Amino acid sequence: MDASSSLNMAAHAVAHAAVAPAAPDAARPCTGSGGDDGGDAECAPISRIVAEVAAHCPGDRITLGEMAEVFGDRAFGLLILLLLLPALLPGLASVFGTPILILGIQMGLGMRVPRLPGFIRQMSIRRSDLLRLSSVSSNALKRIERYVRPRPGLFISPFGDRLVGWLSAYVAIMLILPGPGTNGPPAFGNIVMALGLVEHDSRVVGIGVVLTVLGCAFATAVLALICWFGFEALRWLF
Repeated sequence: MDASSSLNMAAHAVAHAAVAPAAPDAARPCTGSGGDDGGDAECAPISRIVAEVAAHCPGDRITLGEMAEVFGDRAFGLLILLLLLPALLPGLASVFGTPILILGIQMGLGMRVPRLPGFIRQMSIRRSDLLRLSSVSSNALKRIERYVRPRPGLFISPFGDRLVGWLSAYVAIMLILPGPGTNGPPAFGNIVMALGLVEHDSRVVGIGVVLTVLGCAFATAVLALICWFGFEALRWLF
C-alpha cells in the first residue's frame, strides 16, 4: 500500500468515525467576521483551519504538496495538525509517522517552509473527508480550543519553532515504533502544540510542549520496559 492510499484509507476511517449529527456542521465552512482573523466567532479553531484549507485548495482532492505551497511558513504547523488529527483514532497513528518525522526535522533545522519528498507531496485527501476532520477532536482538545487566540511570547519565535519541530520528530518516532498505548499521549500533546503554532498562541504552544514531553516520557518508558522484558525473556530462554 502506497502513502497516498494509506492517507485515503485513514481519511475514510475518519469520515466513518464522525458522529452523524456533527457531520453537517463539520462540512460547512466557517464564514463571517467574528474575529480578527476573519473566522466565525462561534467556530472552533480546528474547524476554521480545516475550512481555510478547503477554501484555498481547489479540487476534489487536496495534496500535502498543494497545502505546503499555499500556506508557506504556516504550512509546518498546519500539516502536522492535519496529519495528527486522525492519530486520535485507534490504529491510525503509525500511518502518519514518516511525514511528521520529515516535517519535524525540517522545522527543527530552522527551515521556514517545508520541502516534501515526492511521495509525500502526492499524499492526498478528499475535500469532503478533510472537512470532517474537525469532528475527530477529543473532548479535552475541544476544551483547549475555546481558549485559543493569538498571543505573542517565547514559543512564537524561531526558538519556539525549532523546539516544536524536534518534539514533533520525537513524537513521530513514538508513532512509528509499536507499543501498547504509546501513540495517543504524545500525539495529543503534539496536536495542541501545532494548534497553538497555527493560531500564533504562545501560551497554547507552551501547554502543548508540556503535554508532549509528558506523553513522550510515558511512551518512552513503556517502550523501554518492553525492551527490558524482551531482553530478560531471551536471557531466560538461552
